[in-house]
Amino acid sequence: MSTSPSASGLGSIADAAPSSLCAREPRVPADRLVAEMVPPPRFDSVRFDTYIPDPNQPSQTEAVHVLDAFAAGLGGAQAAGSGKRGFLGFGKKAAKAPAGPRGVYLDGGYGVGKTHLLASLWHATPAEPSLKAFGTFVELTNLVGALGFQQTVRTLSGHRLLCIDEFELDDPGDTVLVSSLLARLVEAGVALAATSNTLPGKLGEGRFASVDFLREIQGLSAHFRSLRIDGEDYRHRGLPEAPAPYSDEQVTKAAYATPGASLDDFPHLLDHLARVHPSRYGALTDGITAVCLTDVQPVPDQSTALRLVVLADRLYDREVPVLASGMPFDRLFSEEMLNGGYRKKYFRAISRLTALARDAKDLVGTRKA
Repeated sequence: MSTSPSASGLGSIADAAPSSLCAREPRVPADRLVAEMVPPPRFDSVRFDTYIPDPNQPSQTEAVHVLDAFAAGLGGAQAAGSGKRGFLGFGKKAAKAPAGPRGVYLDGGYGVGKTHLLASLWHATPAEPSLKAFGTFVELTNLVGALGFQQTVRTLSGHRLLCIDEFELDDPGDTVLVSSLLARLVEAGVALAATSNTLPGKLGEGRFASVDFLREIQGLSAHFRSLRIDGEDYRHRGLPEAPAPYSDEQVTKAAYATPGASLDDFPHLLDHLARVHPSRYGALTDGITAVCLTDVQPVPDQSTALRLVVLADRLYDREVPVLASGMPFDRLFSEEMLNGGYRKKYFRAISRLTALARDAKDLVGTRKA
């Protein structure tokens, strides 16, 4: 269905027209990639004391205590002349860099607050922002692509902490690349923290022949002490069901009535995502106050689905509501996808898009002043 002003009876005032994500092809310079390695807007103000553990899940309370101690242990000064910092594990006393794990790995299902805890760790670590970095796995691999491996090592080696959100290995190339990068950073004294829905020893399982890269995967696992966080999806704990999809006309009218909103046909947006590197999806949404989508349909293939997962993550990080017509978000992915190796990614995307759809319900009926 067309979403042009004439087709929807909204007039043809040019300056009233919403923008289109499909018209954007952002270019992100390397210096911006480094400067933006901080917690995203949704997690800018989170702290350990704003995390609300589920009283029925003691592992959540334990995670807060362990990570708080871990952050306190990263306050030591760099060892003079050694090129390495003193490393503090889960205790409070300083120690020389141990041969064992140099980081913590938060494992658990989607919606248990792992990113909240990871961002809280970043905020709690007693170091200048320029000495700690926070980014998703895809942003980290893109940084290597933009700077080159050696320059990335030099850039991050001066950091006290590197936080990696959504740690997933989707192909053998990433496995070798990240294994080598983290080994170099650990050698330089950088502490690591990561979140994932998969234990480090299981990374890559169900996605590629991980047995052929067992050495690299085991090497990655050796850098981390796993911390299991149990629980249900907090985004939907005690909340009403997400609103049902709206009509094309309702979505279009809301887009025209909401300053800063974008309006796109969902199948066209999926095609456009294939032309933009996933590391630029954050920049794709710069300045967007709401994403309005018409004709939402099930995604046609796995590659498209994985790109949509990244976009959902960036929209969620930036707290951008999503208003949509067509199919409900819990029908985006096929049963085969939801039962496959990437199922946890797809469930996370459904969870986050549902939360953003809930945030968008007040846009319907909005009128410009």
